[in-house]
Amino acid sequence: MGRRSSVYREQGLAVPAGVSRLAAFRRWALSAEFPEHGRIDYLAGSVEADLSPEDLLTHGTVKAAIAAGLHALIVERDLGQLFIDRARVSSEAADLSVEPDVLVVLWESLQAGRVRYVPRSGGETNRYAEIEGGPDLVVEIVSDSSVRKDTQRLPGLYALAGVRELWLVDTRGREPRFAVHTLQGGRFTEVAPDAQGRLRSPLLGGSFRLVRHPARLSHWRYELELSAS
Repeated sequence: MGRRSSVYREQGLAVPAGVSRLAAFRRWALSAEFPEHGRIDYLAGSVEADLSPEDLLTHGTVKAAIAAGLHALIVERDLGQLFIDRARVSSEAADLSVEPDVLVVLWESLQAGRVRYVPRSGGETNRYAEIEGGPDLVVEIVSDSSVRKDTQRLPGLYALAGVRELWLVDTRGREPRFAVHTLQGGRFTEVAPDAQGRLRSPLLGGSFRLVRHPARLSHWRYELELSAS
């Protein structure tokens, strides 16, 4: 009888065989053996790896623009903290462990215990390894390799985790698509745009548009517009 392998393969990635459950995946994700590159998520019993490079102009620049706009609103006004890339979110309620493109945690949620920061194993002060619970806001930017995950699988799991607002962005087409979903009764409801195409965020108390401007060398520049109305 052959020896059972200690790993299995996911898109060419060696995944330890014991990570078929959330607790084991979280231990692996915080270990020195966890890969430093690619996005590796745990979604309700399955490990999903995306090792493809980030598209610079339909993903990278868009993510930077949204993070910049949210930073000015959240961090500079001392409403909470913003994270971009490699900030791991784990939720036992949703059987989920992911690294969203952008996420926001408000101070009020930390104080209320809806979200907590998990300390690193060393125990140093103000050193944390992951976020446990449901962040207040999650932003996912759709790429060619993440369409089904971002639009079909993650929304339901984010709702179970208690994420209060989910923004889905897709700039791969002729016009950028920007949708705001708010948690109501345990499910996400998409916000209808107003006459100017702005989307109201009940969580942040403003209305937003993702605008694409012409830039140099036939490229695009993105801006997250905020209206206080």
